[in-house]
Amino acid sequence: MGAQTTQVTHGIKISVETKFHTEHSNAENRHYLFLYIITIENKSDFAVKLVSRHWDIFDSSSEQSKVDGDGVVGEQPMLEPGEVFEYESACSLTTDIGKMSGTYLMERKIDKARFYVTIPEFELVVPQRLN
Repeated sequence: MGAQTTQVTHGIKISVETKFHTEHSNAENRHYLFLYIITIENKSDFAVKLVSRHWDIFDSSSEQSKVDGDGVVGEQPMLEPGEVFEYESACSLTTDIGKMSGTYLMERKIDKARFYVTIPEFELVVPQRLN
């Protein structure tokens, strides 16, 4: 796995780990697939539900895309205090370097108050680029 990035917002800790997926990438066709594993840890005193996600995705050709959707990987997980939810997803780029960041919209179970949690910016880099 690559570098890990972590950030805590409103007691919700988001950790991201990335990995370049060599077998499913093809430089000749400008297709680079990156996996990312996200760990969401509820360090607050309240049960929270992940309602939706927003991603900002950039590649080194200055292309930017935005992705919005309900939940993550088809789920809207509820996390009690101290609970952890982890999922894996992927992003394909047309360049061998890029970055992602975003937010999760969370909802507190006790009063339905909604708040945003920052997904820290993380880099997507083909390992050969680091040499």
